[in-house]
Amino acid sequence: MLLLGDAFGRLESFVFDRMSRHKVPGISIAIVRDGSIIYSRGFGFRDYEKGLPAMPSTIYGVGSITKSFTSLSIMILEEDGRLSIDDYVDSYIPLSIRPGGERIRIWHLMSHTSGIPALAYAEAYIRSYIGEEDSTWIPISSYEDLLTFMAEAESWAVSKPGERYFYLNEGYVLLGMIIEKVSGMRYVDFVKRRILEPLGMMRSFFSRDDVERDGDFASPYAIDRDGRLVKTPFPYGITSDGGLLSNCIDMSRYISMLINRGRIGDVEISSRRSIEEMERIRITYPYTQFNGEGYGLGLRIIPSFLGKKLVGHGGSLLVHTAYMGYIPEERFGVVVLENSPGYLPANIGMYALALMLGRDPERDLEFIRIDRVLDKLVGLYETYRSTTRVRIERKGSLLYIISRGKYTGYEIPLVPSSIGDREHEFFVFDMGRRIPVYFRETNKEVEMIYERYKYTKKA
Repeated sequence: MLLLGDAFGRLESFVFDRMSRHKVPGISIAIVRDGSIIYSRGFGFRDYEKGLPAMPSTIYGVGSITKSFTSLSIMILEEDGRLSIDDYVDSYIPLSIRPGGERIRIWHLMSHTSGIPALAYAEAYIRSYIGEEDSTWIPISSYEDLLTFMAEAESWAVSKPGERYFYLNEGYVLLGMIIEKVSGMRYVDFVKRRILEPLGMMRSFFSRDDVERDGDFASPYAIDRDGRLVKTPFPYGITSDGGLLSNCIDMSRYISMLINRGRIGDVEISSRRSIEEMERIRITYPYTQFNGEGYGLGLRIIPSFLGKKLVGHGGSLLVHTAYMGYIPEERFGVVVLENSPGYLPANIGMYALALMLGRDPERDLEFIRIDRVLDKLVGLYETYRSTTRVRIERKGSLLYIISRGKYTGYEIPLVPSSIGDREHEFFVFDMGRRIPVYFRETNKEVEMIYERYKYTKKA
């Protein structure tokens, strides 16, 4: 079903509400169907202090969506007869790590199944770059630096290759190194020549100089512990695991190519087989939002998103976040770009895709319904005649029950047990005891039962 009329209004209302609640400065979004953009819009600010609006053309870092470009580059090299994804990694680069005594294959890195848990080089690099407190300085500026950093990682491995899913940014840096070794070109030049330029993605970049020459760039923001927006530097320097900067217009062409099985118009980027290999689940997730979801080669796959196969990827550089997703069978997709960590772009993207399928995301997407409930429960609660009071506050995806006083106080996370239509059960742990916390929504108020107390929401 084509997203038109009232559905556009519902999407815009949802985006604006989430931005307001989570203090998001700017978002750009585009929806594509059958190779054409059918909706695009910017919301809020690409630069809050200067009052510059976000536009569909505004450039953001797409973070780990870059991994799909890296995997596609590997598939192109396989088509060229230069390598096979079944080849051992150490046939191309000096990687001596043997998880469980076994050699790592290229597809293991592409599917995050090397057996090595995250080493967190990118997390440390980004946190240091933006000036986060308590960050660890990791001086990695080259492939050689990364190999030195990983020299003792074999002792960190917990499974043989192919057995378990561990998202590994470092693995995608190594894939970039393989691309350079096999192609004889810099990674960024290979992606530019074989993917970006043929697709007409002329405003998609890896370097600060290119972005600054363009000028239409979303300033990055963090949110401090007091809830204030703070402008930060953008963490340039990451490449094959998350370094691409792009915009909704260019990314729409990329999604259209994937939907069209490697082609757009008369331009062929890769074969149908390569795209379908990338979209085949190689490992299921140990933690899922939808039944059976897993990872392919540079792509996340949900086998049944409201009855349809959904393929996509998210991205986060802490101060820029992103999501792309598409439903091959229906030939439509979405890209959402954001210049803060305030609200998950994936939630917005899936909300839009649900509308395009003619579904009600408020009813049919469980995570949206829970999101609404959590927001509704936040507030000040008081007992009989206001004798005591507590606050329910939200931090990320958890609620906390908080009492603040000069001499006494506590802050306890509420773990959800069941979220109903009007009745919801959570629990807290206290000295080994599991204590239930009940909420009940009536037409007039919200009630909470905690230990021996009944509270009602006042504000």
